[in-house]
Parts: sequence; structure tokens; C-alpha cells
Amino acid sequence: MTIMKSTQILSDSSKSFEHAITNGVERFGKTVKNVRSANVNHMSVTVKDGAIAKYRVNMQITFEVS
Repeated sequence: MTIMKSTQILSDSSKSFEHAITNGVERFGKTVKNVRSANVNHMSVTVKDGAIAKYRVNMQITFEVS
């Protein structure tokens, strides 16, 4: 039987939403092994001087417990 666990993370990027997702998954994968999926729950941006400063994603990441 496989046991899965999930946790919620927030990741950001100054480039794009896609880059923010990639950053989050790659960074999470450095400390937690067996990542199986990521679900984007919410996307938002921060604005500075009338322009987008950061793209932010709130994700639920699921991984297999050994």
C-alpha cells in the first residue's frame, strides 16, 4: 500500500507564473523526495510602481511517504 502526504506551499517569481510553479516544485524536491504531483490552488501578483513585481502561486504538493 502506498501512503501519500500533501502540504501547501507559496512560491514566487519575477518572471512568470510558470516560473513560480517550477521554482516551487524544484525547491520542494530538494528537501522532500518522491514528489508525485502539484496542484495550483491560487495565483496572484504583487504590484510595485504600477507594474507587476512578483508572480505568486499557492500550491498543494503531494509526495509518497517511504
